[in-house]
Amino acid sequence: MNSADLLADAYGRIGAIVHEVLEGLTADELTFRVDEGANSIAWLVWHLTRVQDDHVAPLIGTEQVWTSAGWNERFGLPLPVTDNGYGHRSDQVAVVRADVANLLGYYDAVAQVTLEYVRGLSEDDLDRIVDTRWDPPVTLGVRLVSVIDDDVAHAAQAAYVRGIIDRR
Repeated sequence: MNSADLLADAYGRIGAIVHEVLEGLTADELTFRVDEGANSIAWLVWHLTRVQDDHVAPLIGTEQVWTSAGWNERFGLPLPVTDNGYGHRSDQVAVVRADVANLLGYYDAVAQVTLEYVRGLSEDDLDRIVDTRWDPPVTLGVRLVSVIDDDVAHAAQAAYVRGIIDRR
């Protein structure tokens, strides 16, 4: 297995979690919050997808799927088009509402772009510096792993909330 295959496998596992979490949920279940300060499944899946889209698009040199494929319009959220959920307060989390079809559609579109990209990478590509604002500068490989890390954390949180919903 090479690095591209490893990255594709990791990103693919995120998708499996997202699909399992969302399957069969109602609108009320998607926006259920354990308490007033907690994140809903809708927010968690939207956010992890927005972060992946926001971080991968510039690596590829393309516009984010959020805007290029009109997902921002389909979701119709009362948030700036560039918002990816980072640092959201409770009131901002509450406005992220979406149905399963849109959440899965957007996630799958971003995942497809990401998987096509990572499958084409060589070992040398992963050492390319993509962000000099950090010390040490961030390589492509580190950025891609960082996105995986963030996405897995939020997918696991969504799975936990789903477990609470299923046991209620």
